[in-house]
Amino acid sequence: MSDRRKILITGESGFIGSHFIISFTKKYPEYELHGLDNLTYASNRMYTKQLELYDNYQFHKIDICNRREINTLFKKYQFTDVVHFAAESHVDNSIHNPGIFVQTNIVGTLNLLDAFKAYSSGRFHHISTDEVYGDLNMNDELFTEQSPYKPSSPYSASKASSDHLVRAYHRTYGIDVVITNCSNNYGPHQHREKLIPTVIDCILHHRNIPIYGNGKNVRDWLYVQDHISALDIVFHQGVNGETYNIGSNNELSNIDVVHSICDIFEKKGFFKNPRDLITFVADRLGHDQRYAIDASKLKHILKWEPEFNFSEGLSITIDWYIDNMKSNI
Repeated sequence: MSDRRKILITGESGFIGSHFIISFTKKYPEYELHGLDNLTYASNRMYTKQLELYDNYQFHKIDICNRREINTLFKKYQFTDVVHFAAESHVDNSIHNPGIFVQTNIVGTLNLLDAFKAYSSGRFHHISTDEVYGDLNMNDELFTEQSPYKPSSPYSASKASSDHLVRAYHRTYGIDVVITNCSNNYGPHQHREKLIPTVIDCILHHRNIPIYGNGKNVRDWLYVQDHISALDIVFHQGVNGETYNIGSNNELSNIDVVHSICDIFEKKGFFKNPRDLITFVADRLGHDQRYAIDASKLKHILKWEPEFNFSEGLSITIDWYIDNMKSNI
């Protein structure tokens, strides 16, 4: 095996994975980076296609549920490390079709762990979510790395299961793992099924903005580039077997997020009174009340700090969608 670090990044054409692999390809030319994606509806291959110009990048279209192809890939390239983003992630879809979430998020992760155990010698970095912790009441303390798992949706249950598998492989087989659980991400080129792109899309096309329930469900928002910087630090400096929560203390209700987007659009002169587009719809089944991350472990031990506040990140995000609305919205 070459001394050059060979890193497989799964889900590289998804929202967070694409930002990550673009950053790593440019920042670490000494690494050999392999992007893997099944190119589902939520992928955006055009965003990562630019990386084909780089000598240290290769792309593989493979489904992580295909155990034979995953094993063949690992055997051929002898990856040293894996950064695992690939997942079905939309809660609404998991409510209507939980089976695909079990296959991709649990069985797919198992396939990767088995191949990693057989052919790799470095680090398995598993990307997860704060939703595995369930929800919080408004007066509850923040999620920490010691919070019990109480997943509410088929999506979060499948991610909780994959987290447990990663920890079990660390304990049983001694593989080097780190797990990160992040709060809600936002930023450029996120799929429009997510809240912020949905609102932007509705305003740009002057359609009703659907808000679940009373809009008072609270989420902790993390700008995608802050997430990438945290992942970089954890991948390189995180302690084997440890979990790190990633969040930036931006707790906002859904309706406050929508109001913020509407106000930015109004200031930009796009529409008068975009708040008039807000429409309340039947609440999501099992809708969690509140998520809130305590990232003090990451901040104190690995010295990470977020760079973007919510208003700044939201403005950048909206500008990107405005500039790209013809081809990406």
